[in-house]
Amino acid sequence: MASFFCCLHALTLAGMTAPTHTVTNQVPPLAGHDVYGTDTALTEAVARHADAARLPEITEELSLLGVAAGSAQAQKWGEEANTYSPVLRTHDRYGNRVDEVDFHPAWHRLLGHAVTAGLTDAWSRPDGHLRRAAGFLVWSQVEAGHGCPVSMTHAAVPALRTDPVLAAEWEPRLGSRVYDPRLVPADAKPGALFGMGMTEKQGGSDVRANTTVARALAEEGAYALTGHKWFCSAPMSDGFLVLAQAPGGLTCFLLPRVLPDGTRNVFAIQRLKDKLGNRSNASSEVEFRDTWARRVGEEGRGVATIIEMVAATRLDCALGSAALMRQAVAQAVHHATYRSAFGGPLIDKPLMRNVLADLALESEAATTTALRLAAAHDADTEQERHFRRLAVAVTKFWVTKRCPAVAAEALECLGGNGYVEESGMPRIFRESPLNSVWEGSGNVQALDVLRVLGREPLAVNAFLTEVGLARGADHRLDAAVKDLLTELGDLDGVEVRARRIVERMALVLQGSLLVRFAPPAVADAFCASRLGGDWGATFGTLPAGLDLPAVLTRATPAAP
Repeated sequence: MASFFCCLHALTLAGMTAPTHTVTNQVPPLAGHDVYGTDTALTEAVARHADAARLPEITEELSLLGVAAGSAQAQKWGEEANTYSPVLRTHDRYGNRVDEVDFHPAWHRLLGHAVTAGLTDAWSRPDGHLRRAAGFLVWSQVEAGHGCPVSMTHAAVPALRTDPVLAAEWEPRLGSRVYDPRLVPADAKPGALFGMGMTEKQGGSDVRANTTVARALAEEGAYALTGHKWFCSAPMSDGFLVLAQAPGGLTCFLLPRVLPDGTRNVFAIQRLKDKLGNRSNASSEVEFRDTWARRVGEEGRGVATIIEMVAATRLDCALGSAALMRQAVAQAVHHATYRSAFGGPLIDKPLMRNVLADLALESEAATTTALRLAAAHDADTEQERHFRRLAVAVTKFWVTKRCPAVAAEALECLGGNGYVEESGMPRIFRESPLNSVWEGSGNVQALDVLRVLGREPLAVNAFLTEVGLARGADHRLDAAVKDLLTELGDLDGVEVRARRIVERMALVLQGSLLVRFAPPAVADAFCASRLGGDWGATFGTLPAGLDLPAVLTRATPAAP
């Protein structure tokens, strides 16, 4: 009798569940595609700035990375690296201090693939910054957290070049295509990664308020550091650039994690930060107690030594935000392509098309601008150096601030599905504010722009020259430039207007680039909304009469 009722119960459940659990109108995962090759704005930017003879090689390299980034395997790594956060082990089982951070294997696979793809190797090859920036934008769409040590390793090179001996020793390791996570002396490894520790709890972005003390040792260029760093990312790196107060003033130092004799340097990890997003990456507080370090550059020239490193990491913040925006838009367009509602695919609905096209404009403008700045590093003429001195801060300010708005709107395009963790959109959203905070928040960037405006006329001229290359091509752009020049002509009480000025600079720069390089449909929509004032306070308020299907076609990833 019992078995009869069990069978009856099973049959009843089967009869009840089968009809209601038929899955229809659900969107297939966006997997199995070339993330690079299906990004029209990115591929066009690379083709525009790369040497024509090298373009086939660069395209093949980036397509291989794009296919890997679009694979289900890589996407799983990204999920796992964020699900299983790093774990701090301060002591071993016997009570010895070890100060190690354990990562999920997915973290190492992501980081290893980034290193193998050359994402820390921009300085030693032709078109190196362009191809590296494009690759960073592609691979960051898989998972953003591991981009932190990748970015810092890349950015450390110009700081190290202030000391030819240190550069000769470390630069080949940082540009290596071999990832080795072991904590052993750097000269025993085929490749190395760098972190940095600039900020302290009492100073934050005001690095001149640092209180870490550097005491000179008998060995030439060697110091003992004592202090507490409030933010030190990627604490398992092989070396760190840090700031400390030497007798001659604020100075930059190279602090190795493991000393040449194989002993651990004093690097006491106090805790890992519990962050909003960026869960895969270990951001830590560390203490130095007579910790051995080498001086980089002259005493008292710490900020001057790291200035080019800061520029490189700030550009990576813009690239990272452009990557998040591109992935968010790709997911939203993909969803709307396959999801039906109210009698047809979402993407065919005029209002949804307006929203998606508006998001696509923001993404394309960010990508186009970031790649232009990467190309300026490769050209490295005096004009390009002056241009990027101002344009990097302007772009970092604006692109990173647009990212959270894009991520939130793209998430909403998926409806309730976008709010569910499995969609991947919550991870993008949590990550979206980060790049605006790191490497100098919005106010820091705006004040930096004001300093350049007041002190570096060659940089201002280079920026305006770049914008002026589109003069006469669009009346709305011309009017916006005229308004900007009026703003720049009155610098009395300018600090309160700093964000307004930087925002306008960013928009005219993006407008100039899109008018010169993007198809007319994209340039027209951007200028009408962002520069012409025919735009609302939310996405999806583009004016009538624009060619929105043409804008969307460029943003559509390949269907699975």
